[in-house]
Amino acid sequence: MLSQTILKSEVIVMKIGFIGIGLMGGPLARNLIRAGKDVYFFARNKEHIEKTLSAGSTGKLVNSTKDLSDCDILFTCLPLPQTVKSVMIENDGLLNHMKPNSVYIDTSTIDPQTAEEIETYAKQKGIHYLGCTLGLGPAQAELAQEPIFAGGNKEIFEQYKDILNIIGSPVYYLGGVKQAYAFKIISNMVGMTNLAVLAEGIHLAQHAGIDEKQFLELLSYTGGDSNQLHRRGPSIIEKDFANRFAVDLTLKDLTLGCDMAKKMNYTAQFTEKARDFYKQAKEEGYGKEDCCAVYKVLK
Repeated sequence: MLSQTILKSEVIVMKIGFIGIGLMGGPLARNLIRAGKDVYFFARNKEHIEKTLSAGSTGKLVNSTKDLSDCDILFTCLPLPQTVKSVMIENDGLLNHMKPNSVYIDTSTIDPQTAEEIETYAKQKGIHYLGCTLGLGPAQAELAQEPIFAGGNKEIFEQYKDILNIIGSPVYYLGGVKQAYAFKIISNMVGMTNLAVLAEGIHLAQHAGIDEKQFLELLSYTGGDSNQLHRRGPSIIEKDFANRFAVDLTLKDLTLGCDMAKKMNYTAQFTEKARDFYKQAKEEGYGKEDCCAVYKVLK
């Protein structure tokens, strides 16, 4: 049964914790700070720390993740499923120390199976868990324009939706945590496979003697139009491969997607082929560059 605090029509948040203030998590934490929320965060990267502290006086750095155990809400935004499990469950993780009826909100990209394992563990500890995956990139996150796809207990989602609306918008409820994480992985499978096809198309346009800028402009009027065309097409022709979402992370997400598909007795044929190209990009030394660097291996 939910506590009286949870059942109130308006949740009064005393303390918010945040672990993972990198390219994606940092903007989310800063949005909360800009809104005047008390945000206690743990990080080691000096640049990330300074940038987050500069967002406002209500942001505070802590010395250890254990210092976040008394938070009313704890956010994580971490790179790998195993990282999330290590921080939250294993090695005497935070779910073993958080207050009963506190809320754990994860914004990482992890597989549905891991999410359900975390949900079960959190429930055993009397902690509410929401999986809130993110739809776009760091630039949108910084502007609080990051689409959020949430899963978990519907009542808890409704109680904390106002907090989610601070870190991003629009906010959608998909059902269970399985649906939220599956949607995120599938969207990345579609987007990154599309990006590989776009990179191939740009190469073909070059071979055909079509002006690159005109190619991107005219493609937008056809069935070849896409989010990646507008988001990363210009970066490719301008040879701008600065990291906005790295090849390494793309390869991780596509691997999660292919593995998820296999567990569902489905073969994700196009994603598996696209993954090979991103794997090649990593092997050729482009792992820390933006995912549009896949263009470099499609010669």
